[in-house]
Amino acid sequence: MEDRLLTHVLQKNLRFSKRVKEAHAAVLIAITDEHDPKVLLTRRSVYLNNHAGEVSFPGGKRDPQDTSNIVVALREAHEETALSPFDVQLVGDLPMQKARNGMLVKPVVGLIPPQVQLTAQPTEIDRIFFASLKNLMDAPPVPYEVRFEHQSLYFPSMRVENEVVWGLTARMLVSLFQYGLNYQKDWPFLLNSPAFKVKSHR
Repeated sequence: MEDRLLTHVLQKNLRFSKRVKEAHAAVLIAITDEHDPKVLLTRRSVYLNNHAGEVSFPGGKRDPQDTSNIVVALREAHEETALSPFDVQLVGDLPMQKARNGMLVKPVVGLIPPQVQLTAQPTEIDRIFFASLKNLMDAPPVPYEVRFEHQSLYFPSMRVENEVVWGLTARMLVSLFQYGLNYQKDWPFLLNSPAFKVKSHR
């Protein structure tokens, strides 16, 4: 699939669900509308209580006054990155995802200008960066170690722009590839193999 066609394919394949279910939270998957589309990602502040230091999409929890999942995604993206809602061309949404804490999260997809000016909200975001959509599609699943009380598990991750993308964010990207680009990325639930982990870092 040629790069210049990726955003066209997204617009052709994605739409908003007719059955609207209010999510506990929503994120905005913002993609630059250009020859080599880039995905807007953030690294959460290390001082946050939840998912500190992890790569994520702009987004957050629903407020009582929020009228839709789209409103949540656009509001949170503006609060975290100063992305104006007027700069977002809404394309559609993806199936609901469940976070580790049981929270239901709705991904909303939109296109943004390539040269959009963004500013990280310092109490929530340590870094704003863009990753090539094509590179994310091609990135092999690399084991990422998560230590629990009695054992370590190795979850698949993508390594892009010197960052590790795993968990809910990675699953949403895989969903974007599947529903938006007709691309089925191999993404196992676990890569529970230390030997593979060592091999991957050579």
